[in-house]
Amino acid sequence: MIGVIDNRMLRITFKYRLYPTRAQAVFLDGQLREAASLYNAALEERIGAWKTCRTSIGFYDQCKQLPAMRADGCLTMVNAHCAQEVLRRVDKAYRAFFARVKRGEKPGFPRYRSARRYDSITFTSHGNGCRLLENGKLRIQGAGHVKIKLHRPVQGTIKTVIIRREAGRWFACFSAECNPVPLPANDRATGIDVGLNNFAVLADGTEIQNPRYYRNAEARLRRCQRKLARRKKGSNRRRKAVQLLQRAHAHVRNQRADFHHKVSRRLVNEYGMIAVEDLMSKASLVECSQSPFTMRAGIPLSKCSSTKRQMLVGKW
Repeated sequence: MIGVIDNRMLRITFKYRLYPTRAQAVFLDGQLREAASLYNAALEERIGAWKTCRTSIGFYDQCKQLPAMRADGCLTMVNAHCAQEVLRRVDKAYRAFFARVKRGEKPGFPRYRSARRYDSITFTSHGNGCRLLENGKLRIQGAGHVKIKLHRPVQGTIKTVIIRREAGRWFACFSAECNPVPLPANDRATGIDVGLNNFAVLADGTEIQNPRYYRNAEARLRRCQRKLARRKKGSNRRRKAVQLLQRAHAHVRNQRADFHHKVSRRLVNEYGMIAVEDLMSKASLVECSQSPFTMRAGIPLSKCSSTKRQMLVGKW
């Protein structure tokens, strides 16, 4: 994941696999349950305050309650900043809700979160509760030294760390600031047309075939889905079947992401200017009905960090 901070710095996320011991995994699961409980409590407090007193409770009002909750033992999250980040997620959910209402979209009021579907905690500062050690392990407050697979070095300065659970596996996501490295000047230009039969076709007629990972995995997904349907709800066997299905979908998602990044990297290395088609959506029909063709220039290619390549986006 790549984001632009300003004209000089980039924010890049590096994702690594964690291999916690059984005791460490139990501890991390407990922290996620506690985070989900705090999230639901904060949401319930906001809803109740508005229903009974017509009073809005903000992020800072709820943060002031955290020290007392930790002192009373009501909150057992080991890191205070992680608890604040949970409250920040509630605040973001409310802000997004009111923004959708203002735009006239479907509101989608914030919902309670199940502990099984609350899958990440955020350490807002590297070194405060979570630090990558020189011996190649990740020190997590309360869990100790966790084995991590550093398949590539972390570039730049680490700012935040997210511990994430995906399909029964654990990952660490380091968000780091780094300087962009410009590519050599290139005068070559091409256009990309995405399609159904082929993944994409370049301006010179080169076809990029669609690997169709999902279609190849449909048989495995059907077997996993049938196994899940036969399990009794609430049983351990159903929980294991859910995890198998999650891993099957995660495998397809990883294959697609790997293919997309490799293709985008190759195109950026070969061409200095890339024109792509901006597909139509219902929201843009009104805009494009007034202007049959709109061209925006100078949009950076979001998939590649060390680049000065530009894209032209056209609407038809």
